[in-house]
Amino acid sequence: MKLLKSLYINHLFYWSLLIVALLAFVSFFMDWLYPVAAGLLIVLLFLLLLDIFVLFSGKNNISAFRVLPEMLSNGDENPVRISVRNSSRIPIYLRIIDEIPHQYQKRDFLIESRIEKFSEKEYQYSLRPLQRGEYLFGRLNIYALSPLRLAMRRFIFSEDATVAAYPSFIQMKKYDLIAFSHNPFEYGLKKIRRIGHTMEFEQIKEYVQGDDIRTINWKATSKKGELMVNQYQEEKSQPVYMLIDKGRTMQMPFDGMTLLDWAVNSSLALGNIVIRKQDKAGLFTFSKKVEDRVPANRQAGQMRKIMNALYHIETEFFESDFNRLYVEIKQSITQRSLLILYTNFETTDALQRQLPYLKAISKNHLLIVIFFKNTELNRLIEKRAEKLNEVYDKVIAEKFAFEKRLIVKELNRHGIQCLLSSPENLTIDTINKYLEIKARGMV
Repeated sequence: MKLLKSLYINHLFYWSLLIVALLAFVSFFMDWLYPVAAGLLIVLLFLLLLDIFVLFSGKNNISAFRVLPEMLSNGDENPVRISVRNSSRIPIYLRIIDEIPHQYQKRDFLIESRIEKFSEKEYQYSLRPLQRGEYLFGRLNIYALSPLRLAMRRFIFSEDATVAAYPSFIQMKKYDLIAFSHNPFEYGLKKIRRIGHTMEFEQIKEYVQGDDIRTINWKATSKKGELMVNQYQEEKSQPVYMLIDKGRTMQMPFDGMTLLDWAVNSSLALGNIVIRKQDKAGLFTFSKKVEDRVPANRQAGQMRKIMNALYHIETEFFESDFNRLYVEIKQSITQRSLLILYTNFETTDALQRQLPYLKAISKNHLLIVIFFKNTELNRLIEKRAEKLNEVYDKVIAEKFAFEKRLIVKELNRHGIQCLLSSPENLTIDTINKYLEIKARGMV
């Protein structure tokens, strides 16, 4: 019974059987073909039995295991490795079918290969998760065929395994290395000239050639009898909060992921850069109410707290309440901070409803509003219109793109920093904006 469950007949046997049947049919008209067809049938059945015997002659001819990452990085290619060992005395043809998570809806997964006798081979494929959460891997099915390739023996390895997909830690590590490399501008980070100096006093020291004469301390100079200057250090430990809108506008998809997931990946990478720059990183998420609060801090374990909070964020199909966000910020954040708000405005009317709350927030904090370009509109605008309906589509697309530019002007007019970015460039644009604010000492 166990043999029958793992035994499969290969399609080559059925094609061969079909040829024998055709010969038998033709033998009704050509009698001399009948013995040929009967002989071929006997040979075919003998070869099938021989093939089955070869495949089942050993218990552990084929062994295999699947190697999964500890966790998946959302939006990135994650490698999955399959290692197969052939302990038999003959080369084996393999058909590998891995039961990948249902989220991918991939029903045609197949790896075909040949492995020599007494050898080991490794195969690799990659998966790109498009949403956070748990991914269940099923069984690893390997179908082994001998050189005759008439029958197959099924082996089952690596029972069910669950792996969680977290916000893009691959992207976080990538930008971590880039931000502190010697030539970050090669990767898209801007080289920003530092303007002025921060106002965090460190000490009074003797003047040496090259010191800024504007920092001369005249009182200390008169007492000491020689030029003395104030020395300042880069102000550190500034609170930086990522504010993520979970409302319905963030449900819009791009490249298989929602805008919320793009914002989550960007927040994780930015939070890591903030802490590496000796600032404090914190997090708020909101929709109808404010949730997932992570107070700004730069102690060990802060990135783990932020990652765990981002892992559980889900889009809500409600209109976001910016009034509650304002009240929560006023009550919770007492020190002037840099607030980076991830949201999306498609029209100026949508902005005008929330503008009073954004203005109120920006009175006590440096607020940067980050929202998204609609790249699909850009494709319509750039496409040559040949039909009347295409002209209408292009005009409407240009109208919405113009509205985005109006939103930028309206925010700037009220003294609110903003960033209009495409989803694929969101992380690099946000990090550039943070580094610019940092260099200019605006907080």
